[in-house]
Amino acid sequence: MNILLWHVHGSWTTAFVQGPHTYLVPLLPDRGPDGRGRARTFSWPASVRELPPDELREAEVDLVVLQRPHELELAERWLGGRRPGRDVPAVYLEHNAPDGDVPDTRHPFADRDDLTLVHVTHFNRLFWDNGSTRTEVIEHGIVDPGHRYTGRLARAAVVVNEPVRRGRYTGTDLLPALAEAAPLDVFGMRTEGLAAHLGLPGERCRALDLAQNELHAAMAERRLYVHPVRWTSLGLSLLEAMHLGMPVVALATTEAVEAVPPGAGVLSTRPEMLAEAARRYLAEPEAAAEDGARARQAALGRYGLKRFLDDWERVMTEVRS
Repeated sequence: MNILLWHVHGSWTTAFVQGPHTYLVPLLPDRGPDGRGRARTFSWPASVRELPPDELREAEVDLVVLQRPHELELAERWLGGRRPGRDVPAVYLEHNAPDGDVPDTRHPFADRDDLTLVHVTHFNRLFWDNGSTRTEVIEHGIVDPGHRYTGRLARAAVVVNEPVRRGRYTGTDLLPALAEAAPLDVFGMRTEGLAAHLGLPGERCRALDLAQNELHAAMAERRLYVHPVRWTSLGLSLLEAMHLGMPVVALATTEAVEAVPPGAGVLSTRPEMLAEAARRYLAEPEAAAEDGARARQAALGRYGLKRFLDDWERVMTEVRS
């Protein structure tokens, strides 16, 4: 099967393209948001092919995976007038929790009979107003990085992109209190200046922007993973930390309450409880390793790659039938 999809979310796409199909990824000369082509920092198989729009016009496409509202018009234009959902089977993949007038936020693809709306978490499906559109939930899958946890550094790892701009969404305002409990290493894009923004000494809050192939090894050296995010979909970095064997300290919000079972870490809506858990893991490395091992087993069971690909195979078969 030839599947057309845009390179929007690198981590999610890395799992999706492990399937048995050919994946057509649009390529533009500037490699901008609508034509990034193949990933440069993730490992993708040879079955992912870059195609410029003029080649897509004549390409055989069996399924379109839409991920942003404007891709519907873009796909029709680049496919030479073939309409996703009418002339070519299509799904719309929703990565995000709703934003705006929650819980009354209406999905831009609500009340459609020409495609299937796929959410990545049950929380997202619950909180979006999907109207009459057929919906499915296919939970995340992770390419297993292996049990790499050492916890040798008495610091906490946080992974978040643009924490200054995103502010309360990503729990950036909670970091000063958490940094008092455990020194933080914040990984992600556009994290520079974070310590100064929060008024923290550099040693208590270090910003580190690493390449993807370096990130997992660096995370696994930290004693614990902190997930202070208030409002987002389920962060793949949280699931990657669990796969690495890291104990998790997370706000009990959105889908995190489903992803992190008892014994794999600490979940709470009380930041002071998270700070207390961070202190305990720093002081008790054996307890941290034990909880991290349970986190890994839970993540392998629920967010393993085979289950993810099997779920997608089922939905894609149903959409094309």
